[in-house]
Amino acid sequence: MKRSATVLLTALAPISWGTTYAVTTEFLPADRPLFTGLMRALPAGLLLLALARVLPRGAWWWKAGVLGALNIGAFFPLLFLSAYRLPGGMAAVVGSAGPLFVVGLSAVLLGQRATLRSVLTGIAAAFGVSLVVLKAAGALDTVGVLAAVASTASMSTGTVLTKKWGRPEGVGPLALTGWQLTAGGLLIAPLALLVEGAPPALDAPAIGGYLYLALGNTAVSYWLWFRGIGRLSATQVTFLGPLSPLTAAVVGWVALGQTLSPVQLAGMGLAFGATVFGQIGGRPAPKAEKAQKAQGSFSSTEKNEQKVSMDVTGPALRR
Repeated sequence: MKRSATVLLTALAPISWGTTYAVTTEFLPADRPLFTGLMRALPAGLLLLALARVLPRGAWWWKAGVLGALNIGAFFPLLFLSAYRLPGGMAAVVGSAGPLFVVGLSAVLLGQRATLRSVLTGIAAAFGVSLVVLKAAGALDTVGVLAAVASTASMSTGTVLTKKWGRPEGVGPLALTGWQLTAGGLLIAPLALLVEGAPPALDAPAIGGYLYLALGNTAVSYWLWFRGIGRLSATQVTFLGPLSPLTAAVVGWVALGQTLSPVQLAGMGLAFGATVFGQIGGRPAPKAEKAQKAQGSFSSTEKNEQKVSMDVTGPALRR
């Protein structure tokens, strides 16, 4: 598959994540962020495990646990904590700095030299997102700021380590995604019970909302995301991240009756331009590219996983 098609498919992940806020506020029980994170991660992980029918072996037990903690188990609670404690949009602004985190981590862990081009593109993306989502509000909360920075650092580190460690031989992205979602969900479960208590009663809209979040918004989206990490550079993938707050702004305008000011529209254009620019000319590191060629551009395992995944979860994408 051509790189442009891979970029477009990977971009569906942050676009889907941009719908999370609207679904959460319109359909789900209020003040249950940890339960929502649990319902996103664990059912999706168990479903993908059942489809892939592959468990980790050897060192991949602890690697899957580390990646699951960074990308899911720590990221979800920290993200929700920052969103609750910070003024409007600030958590999204800190999150949009993810490309800068990944550029730095890629230099340390992957040996990819940080370029002025990538740094300036990351700054432009973060500034564009800030114009879209940032609102005048009260003083910043220290705990909220630390949680926002930690959530961004957690996801960024998970992205780079996912690229560095790759996948075991014969294991496709479907299994790798299932390992991480299950590990992350198991980490969130006791925290949700301790902090929020017993699960709330669910009505039909809430059940539908959780089904969407677990299937299309998490199972399929994270599969596309980790598949993209395997085929693109870590920096390229993370530059797709700003599509999430931009999608949230568009959904708010179209579905929730929110308005977009000229400044917000300009910010959307700047952030989207930086996202596109971040895909131009990027190539995997030589070591990673060599490994990709050795494994084949699209293994038979991955082909079978794609067929099974789309057969079972395809209806979720049409919700």
